[in-house]
Amino acid sequence: MTGQRILIVEDDPAIGRGLCTALEGQSYEVTWCERGLDAVTEATHAPFELVLLDLGLPDLDGVEVCRRVRGCGIRSTIVMLTARAEEADVVAGLDAGADDYLTKPFRLAELLARVRAHVRREQSPIRDGDPDAALTVGPLTIDTDARRVVVDGRETDLRPKEFDLLVLLAGNVGRALTRERIMSEVWDEHWFGSTKTLDMHISALRRKLGDPAPATITTLRGVGYRLEAP
Repeated sequence: MTGQRILIVEDDPAIGRGLCTALEGQSYEVTWCERGLDAVTEATHAPFELVLLDLGLPDLDGVEVCRRVRGCGIRSTIVMLTARAEEADVVAGLDAGADDYLTKPFRLAELLARVRAHVRREQSPIRDGDPDAALTVGPLTIDTDARRVVVDGRETDLRPKEFDLLVLLAGNVGRALTRERIMSEVWDEHWFGSTKTLDMHISALRRKLGDPAPATITTLRGVGYRLEAP
């Protein structure tokens, strides 16, 4: 066994059993819950590298499950599985603490690739701070050791992927970063599938930095993004 543990939260028995079979076939240790309250209990009492969380559950909405898990200080990577394609639903999940999302119906090959990417990233040194590193862009200060972001003296709460994304952008102020490079460094070099999750994280990051923002994240059509100093 790999020792890498995955929690599946899915109320559809056919999908739940299918995911269990597929992931166990890849040597992951899998726990499956059909209800949100059970998922909160599992996630907060045992360490999981990854949580696959259905957005539509019979008791607690997946967004609320995510919010409660994050509220307990759990940093496991959370990937939402959602049949809702509306951007507002996805943004709500990301704001609650999810790291990524996958829209149903999805290809099993893509899901397995996402799982591998996130598990690798969970064990990557990028999640650890550098005690000698701090980034300052105008009134924006990023403490990479404590993983804290301060804007005009006010601390801003960022999710793990949002923080890693901001560190990459702030470390390359004024430089154009391609979508491929960002996905490789913040998510994984073997990323498979849509990069729409990057756009959602950029959107969430812009909102959290406030208006007016301490630095502008400029969209470069057909290329990627660039952080502009004030």
